[in-house]
Amino acid sequence: MRIGIVTATYPPSKNGVATSTALFVRGLRALGHDVRVFAPRHPAQHRRPDWAEEGEVYRLPTSFRAAQLLGAPADYPVLLHPRSLTRRLPLDDLDVLHTMHPFLAGRLALDWSRRSGAPVVYTAHTQYDQYLHYSPVPPRLAAPAMRRHIVQFASEVSAVLAPGQAMHGMLRRYGFQGDVQIFPNPVDLSAFRETDGSPLNGAAFRQQFGLSEAAPLAMYLGRLAPEKNLTVLLSAFAQARQQRPELRLAIVGDGPSATDLARQLPEGALMTGGLPYAQVPRALTAADAFVTASTSEVLPMSMIEALAAGAPLVAARSPAALDLVREGENGSVTDPTPGALAAGLLRTLDPARLPALQVGATQSAEAYDLRLRAQALADLYAGLERRPTSFKRARLQPF
Repeated sequence: MRIGIVTATYPPSKNGVATSTALFVRGLRALGHDVRVFAPRHPAQHRRPDWAEEGEVYRLPTSFRAAQLLGAPADYPVLLHPRSLTRRLPLDDLDVLHTMHPFLAGRLALDWSRRSGAPVVYTAHTQYDQYLHYSPVPPRLAAPAMRRHIVQFASEVSAVLAPGQAMHGMLRRYGFQGDVQIFPNPVDLSAFRETDGSPLNGAAFRQQFGLSEAAPLAMYLGRLAPEKNLTVLLSAFAQARQQRPELRLAIVGDGPSATDLARQLPEGALMTGGLPYAQVPRALTAADAFVTASTSEVLPMSMIEALAAGAPLVAARSPAALDLVREGENGSVTDPTPGALAAGLLRTLDPARLPALQVGATQSAEAYDLRLRAQALADLYAGLERRPTSFKRARLQPF
């Protein structure tokens, strides 16, 4: 099968959508499919030409200035519509197009489907209304336009996927009444095993950051941004440490809140900065529990990877937490308050409960195995009907 992935973010960008997309690409290629990725040029590639081919990854023109004006993260540039390049891209023989975004990348996918007749799949990854504080447009004006656009876009594609109940519910709230299939993100379970098949050992991570082997370690891994409720997380840790003074917290990641967060760190907490993705499994394996206060998560890769590392989840109540956590088996869901999160963390780290929760975490990750999810995605593609090349649609307005 010849598959075109059209995405607004891709490695070396570090975010959940980029990571899950790259994993699906790897999984589909391992099954023998021809996968072509159409992605924006990354800031680290600023000295390259306007577009560049990296094997089967085609880097398209981007506007870093537009990204700044829209308040997008530094490594999340705005993808442009490369009409002049379309003739140079391998599009005509595609069997399916898959986009992760309803805006410019999605519009490209729909435009290209008119040439090839390939059906378009859309995975709704992001609760955009949770991120309007980054936009220069007042939320009261931006939100209605954004919702109308997403509903219109979803009605134009052949299949709509959602990683979890959060995105399914979002699409319904926005007014989309079409079919939505729950389709979880994958995790590469092999990355959490040594070459001999034994579980990874997190001792090297602890040693690198001066963490005692004996100290119970809670970890947050992800983007450091206001919507992650990191001040609540720090307060929860400080409260939990009053009962267990030996408790430590490692905050792994980077983002716009990093500087402010560093000023607020309580005793026993440390920040590692961002890590290359290849180091993430060992970092998570060093943790006794994964903790998050975010209520805006969809189905974050970091939480699935924490389960794969055997780290039970302690999560503020959110749709993602309710999708992933089985209370008393692989973690705990709490109210999004410091006191409730602290109590959940202490309950999870109880030596009488922790070993069983760690086993439950590892077992629950099996459902997200990359091989299973990639095969399921290939099966979904195969069941779609091709579009007529004369396919007509209403003109989507860029947001």
